[in-house]
Amino acid sequence: MWGICSRTMVKVGMAKPCGLMKPCHLVKPVSVTRVSGRYLTHQKGLPSLPVPPLQQTCERYISALEPIVEVDELKHTKELVDEFQKAGGVGERLQRGLEKRARSTENWLSEWWVQVAYLDYRLPVVVHSSPGLVLPRMNFSDKQGQIRFAAKLIAGVLDFKMMIDNETLPVEYMGGKSLCMNQYYEVLSSCRVPGLKRDSVVNHAKRSTPPKHIAVVHNLQFYVLEVYNSDGTPLTADEFCVQLERICSSSLQTDMEPVGILTTQHRDAWGRAYVTLTQDKTNKESVSAIQRSIFTLCLDGAMPQVSDETYRSYAAIQMLHGGGSQWNSGNRWFDKTLQFIIGEDGTCGANYEHAPAEGPPIVALIDHVVEYTRKPDITSTPMVPLPMPQKLHFNITPEIKKDIEKAQHAMNILAQDLDMRVMVFGHFGKNVPKTHKMSPDAFIQMALQLAYYRMYQCCCATYESASQRMFRLGRTDTIRSASSASATFVKAFDDPSKQNIEKVDLMVKAVNAHRSYTTMAISGQAIDRHLLGLKMVAVEENLSIPDIYTDTTYAKALHYKLSTSQVPSKTDCIMCFGPIVPDGYGVCYNPMNDHINFAVSSFNTCKDTNAAHLAQAVEGALLDMRTLLEQSPRAKL
Repeated sequence: MWGICSRTMVKVGMAKPCGLMKPCHLVKPVSVTRVSGRYLTHQKGLPSLPVPPLQQTCERYISALEPIVEVDELKHTKELVDEFQKAGGVGERLQRGLEKRARSTENWLSEWWVQVAYLDYRLPVVVHSSPGLVLPRMNFSDKQGQIRFAAKLIAGVLDFKMMIDNETLPVEYMGGKSLCMNQYYEVLSSCRVPGLKRDSVVNHAKRSTPPKHIAVVHNLQFYVLEVYNSDGTPLTADEFCVQLERICSSSLQTDMEPVGILTTQHRDAWGRAYVTLTQDKTNKESVSAIQRSIFTLCLDGAMPQVSDETYRSYAAIQMLHGGGSQWNSGNRWFDKTLQFIIGEDGTCGANYEHAPAEGPPIVALIDHVVEYTRKPDITSTPMVPLPMPQKLHFNITPEIKKDIEKAQHAMNILAQDLDMRVMVFGHFGKNVPKTHKMSPDAFIQMALQLAYYRMYQCCCATYESASQRMFRLGRTDTIRSASSASATFVKAFDDPSKQNIEKVDLMVKAVNAHRSYTTMAISGQAIDRHLLGLKMVAVEENLSIPDIYTDTTYAKALHYKLSTSQVPSKTDCIMCFGPIVPDGYGVCYNPMNDHINFAVSSFNTCKDTNAAHLAQAVEGALLDMRTLLEQSPRAKL
């Protein structure tokens, strides 16, 4: 619940989140007036992330393993856990170290999390880390319509940015408690920078001279577009139209080297290529201009003509990775925290690199921008002469050209490997589980468990991201959707010897168990980040890694074959991401009142997974669960 996705790194024993969002009905924005230092005052009033009790985490860890490991494996793991937590043992020592860290930092997890989950993560950010977001198809199908919409989008982002700059963003609440707003201040004007072994993130908004431009890329060519007048006021949508027309007119050439595709590489390869690229002064200045931009705007050509049924899946691919080198993968700078993507055929959305933040600021910003673009055009204002947008030049040496060719080859392999299916489940939405007094998110999660069990006759480790924004600088923890209650439910569902009334009872218990784990996770009492924190203390104190972390069961617990997340939005959109393990699925869903948008991904190289089959199984599970509820007298209670 409240998640975007996860990326697992078994070697460090944790999952890498792709962001999160709370259900809309639990987030209550309140109007605020501008007060000097309001943001800092609000942040200081938030509680610190707690360190859960060691014994509690150990007990809950064993419970979480029960549905996904064999009995003999579990017995061995119990022995290791007992040894780990015994009085005076290594567990207690690590717990004291973590509690000490918690007393001396704003958030004991956040710095570690950014480092280990993001900046040390070396697979490409494309597919493996950065999510895409598909907006409803816009009502234009030519260059003029594309430019007009893009101009309004820029104005809408700057309108949102004004609230960030003025510290007048409405504080969000969940369950009556105010949430940390820090991530909203990390989204714009920030960029990931590749390193040889570890990346970094730079937020240019916090510099003495914050950026006043965006980067626009069209036909693989990058431009700097100044978005403010000399008096600090933003340009109008009409003025943005003029500037974007200039950019498109001066970038008609289509045989340019796709420098942007370098950002799709494995991070170590990109780190090395980055050093080569930026040795040249012109290249370094051009790269810096992109990195310092407020955000990147990608103006794409039209997609290939596809049927209405497959359109959203093709659009998701464009937002996630651009379709490969022959399409738009080079028309991006994937290190930018935020990229808006606008196709000539009305295909629109975004891609974001989420090391600086999780999903809520992205989704809130996009909702705001979409609403802004729907406003009627304001009467044109007198135009003043505008400076030409500045084209960014790159000197392509034979070595850089070779790096680009390698990146194209690798990107094409990855694009061909990813299978992405977007399904609009139109039979019902969150209205049905609400009618039966069930959490819509928990209901959908149990449908995913049932669908997976029907396909594979077993349960698997399942990840769902939980927001910890109730705490200062809070990031995420894991909701483990596979529980003993869910396992009992899915095994009984198709058993003809079970009565419907018993099946409904098991469904209710499974849904309630998920809801209970969710509450635990958002209040800082889940197991995964605590276990990671204990391991990080051992690493920092140069202690031997305890046996529970080298246990094969721990690796199995972190091998999330289902990486799932709910991303609610006011806009009828869908977020998408790749699987986090080679033999797994990525499943993102946006529950609307009367339908649910699903994006399901898998890898073609794995013969055991099939995105279309899982999407079909989820549809069947949701329908069968509703039918069961409607046929049972218990459902009316």
